[in-house]
Amino acid sequence: MKRLSLKLKVTLLYSFFMTLLTCAALAILFSLSNQEILASTQNTLKKQVQESMEDIEWKDGSFDVDSDFYNLDGGVYLSLYTESGNLLYGRIPYGFDLNPEFSDSQLQTLTDSSQRWYVFDLAHRISGYGLVYIRGISSVTDAESSFRITIHFAMIVLPLLVVLTAVIGYLFTRRTLGPVRRITETVQEIQTKQDLSRRIELGNGNDEIYQLADTFDQLLDRLEDAFRREQQFTSDVSHELRTPITVILAQCDAALADETLNGEHRQQIELIEKKARNMAQIISQLLLLSRADQGRQKLQMESLNLSELTEMVCEEQSILAEEKQITISTQIEPELYASADETFYIRMLVNLISNAIYYGREGGHIFVSCFRQNGFIAGSVEDDGIGISKEDLPHIWERFYRADTSRSASGHSGLGLSMVKWIVEAHGGTITAESTLGKGTALTFLLPEEKN
Repeated sequence: MKRLSLKLKVTLLYSFFMTLLTCAALAILFSLSNQEILASTQNTLKKQVQESMEDIEWKDGSFDVDSDFYNLDGGVYLSLYTESGNLLYGRIPYGFDLNPEFSDSQLQTLTDSSQRWYVFDLAHRISGYGLVYIRGISSVTDAESSFRITIHFAMIVLPLLVVLTAVIGYLFTRRTLGPVRRITETVQEIQTKQDLSRRIELGNGNDEIYQLADTFDQLLDRLEDAFRREQQFTSDVSHELRTPITVILAQCDAALADETLNGEHRQQIELIEKKARNMAQIISQLLLLSRADQGRQKLQMESLNLSELTEMVCEEQSILAEEKQITISTQIEPELYASADETFYIRMLVNLISNAIYYGREGGHIFVSCFRQNGFIAGSVEDDGIGISKEDLPHIWERFYRADTSRSASGHSGLGLSMVKWIVEAHGGTITAESTLGKGTALTFLLPEEKN
């Protein structure tokens, strides 16, 4: 039941209880009906026997029996007996081989090899003749047979009613849960497209689901407003900080150009310049991500030879890798073409390789590969550095995320992989990470290959 949808669960429960209720109602109805049929058969038998007394007269030394005595009204067989038990007139049902003793005004239930019978005897004293017995016989089996037909018919109709109930229940549940499906689809679209402007908008309604949808819409209004204010704040702060950082860097360059500057002061100014350049890089990344969040960062797509670009970036990054005695080796398939933004592709690859260098071990190794894979161009940057724990791995794409002190050294803002993820997804691709703590990390991206 855990994997079934709520719609199907409600339908099954509804069908089960409706079937249970129907079966219980039919069982009670059939039981009462059976008792009613038997009671009706008994009453008809007694009535026919009592009314038959008017059909019998004694005239001129013989019985004058009316023809109505021989009718089978209500399936009742009537017969006239002497006090000693000799049959005078009447009819006995076929198959009735019993010979019960007379019991005045008492209903007897008898059973032979194949049927059950009701027998009712009534003593009647006829003027001029004496005492006679009028016996009425009715078949219980025949009375119940018609009821059995009804039961058989119900057993055929019941499965059809169950199916019909399930279908109606499913349609009703589907219609009832339609707003819930719409809420789910809207939330999924917001999550997939990251579009907080989407709303559920179920319209007017007073039930709990409509109130829930309205609450969601109000929550989304507040989230969108807060998100926009945060984006605007980030953008404004980044713009405002660019000018003082530019001034600081300019003053640092001017101070370092002074040949009279002593060594200690020069070292301090160089440190200030280094930190200012780091801040300038962070501001630049924040501006880019802010424009991306607002949908204002456009890509200049063109047909690019990714093989050549990847080789070029690896050669440039090899110079930085030499400072830590890290070797960069490549395995790049030639003539890999894709529709991409050259600037952002280079920035993505630079971020991946510089990240591998930064967290790589002294004298380590970085392996960069690029090849075709099922209609995509797959690229991978693997290092044998400090690695990432399983707990931290899902969070490395978050902005400013720092796994632990071993990965939070100065100089890295925590925005590089966030930017890489945005660049890859903006090109219609995906990126994944695999890592083992203490052994290294592999970052793999997939970009759609250009169609010829």
